[in-house]
Amino acid sequence: MLAASRRSASITIRSVYTPFIGGKFIIGNGETFDVENPATGESLCTITSASPSDISSAISQADSAFQSGVWSKSSVIHRSKTLSRLARILEERLPDLAVIESQQTGRPIREMKTQLGRLPEWLDYFAALIRTQQGFVAPTQGNLLNYVTRVPLGAVAQITPFNHPLLIGNKKIAPALAAGNSVIVKPSELAPISVLEFAEMATEAGIPPHVLSVLPGGASTGKEIVSSPLIRKIDVTAGTPTGRAIGSIAGQNLASYVAELGGKAPIVVFDDADVESAVNGVAFSAFVASGQTCVSGTRLIVQDGIYDSFMKRFIEKVQSITKRIGDPLNPLSTMGPVVSRSALERVIRMVSNSPRKVAFGGERLTGASPLDGYDYSKGYFYPPTIIENVETEDELWQEEVFGPVLVVKRFKEESVGLRLANECKYGLGAGIWTSDLSRAHRVSAGIEAGLCWVNTHHRNDPSSPW
Repeated sequence: MLAASRRSASITIRSVYTPFIGGKFIIGNGETFDVENPATGESLCTITSASPSDISSAISQADSAFQSGVWSKSSVIHRSKTLSRLARILEERLPDLAVIESQQTGRPIREMKTQLGRLPEWLDYFAALIRTQQGFVAPTQGNLLNYVTRVPLGAVAQITPFNHPLLIGNKKIAPALAAGNSVIVKPSELAPISVLEFAEMATEAGIPPHVLSVLPGGASTGKEIVSSPLIRKIDVTAGTPTGRAIGSIAGQNLASYVAELGGKAPIVVFDDADVESAVNGVAFSAFVASGQTCVSGTRLIVQDGIYDSFMKRFIEKVQSITKRIGDPLNPLSTMGPVVSRSALERVIRMVSNSPRKVAFGGERLTGASPLDGYDYSKGYFYPPTIIENVETEDELWQEEVFGPVLVVKRFKEESVGLRLANECKYGLGAGIWTSDLSRAHRVSAGIEAGLCWVNTHHRNDPSSPW
């Protein structure tokens, strides 16, 4: 059962969303909450959470669908063709989905059009991969045949974040469906709309009922899902405390567990870097998505020889970005608000508590946008902020702000730059800017991060493990 729809900024957003189970939106029994547009503070729609009984039913039926083999035992050609159809449906609806993403996250429409334009690649990639995936014959002793093949796990749970709702959702859902699993998704309560819409597209493409379910709700919904003994694997993108809590539950149930729990990416700029490219690249790394990505460049480490000239040009770049912050649906707007009032309060608190030098920004944006007159006070706007002379023991160096805040430190020798890059508990992403190929390989090997970009940032591909 669907509630009446309303038109909003040229996109149809339903007034009410409910859990998506069995290939359709059901009449949910859980509590309701509103999804807010962080640029306006206004409600976009109402969400009915999945109740405990909804969750139990969805997982039980997902497991039954898996055991039946309707998807898990279907041919790889059938699964591949279905995912390819879904990719084409998604491709056709990307312009509308970009508006939805912009409204529910506050991110500029220019960012969302660029990001969502690549989403079909993940479906196409895994649709192709399952056609070509092969087992192998392993050597053994005696008159025996020893072969290895891959099989789906069963019902799997995925918890997705607010910052890239459909991108990260797609990165999780596509390979899980391709492998033949039944998938239960719990999207962020801050930005669930696009994932719920995607589930309906999956049904249209031919994904059988109960093979993909989307269960909206908050932390209690996520805990209820991952606590089920029928869940064979859990894949979560969240903060460290949430990851620890879910990990303990996964351990009790002996479920496979994959967690991506944040980062504090260092960006090391060496004397031999192309300064103009590095300035633009560092700004992109730090302030895309208003700094709300787990691999955002948040710790800038610049070598002495170019520090002063680099910082002068970098601050000029950030000034330019700030002047062009406006209505996120304005295609000329460069940066949006942070996602919620609590996110804004966290940024304000962490910056105001720092005793270090604020080189740029540092205060909430209010008044009218120079770009288009947009009233900043309606939303949760905070400017790109640069803080110099931060010590490695400072909170801003060690902890995620998850906002447009960049701390800066200088160094002389390469070994010192590398030490500073590693002087943090997080190790997800990192970046290096240099024209020396040997140095690029040497330093990237020494940085304790799972992913290290050289002379670029925020680049990803479905062929990459992350």
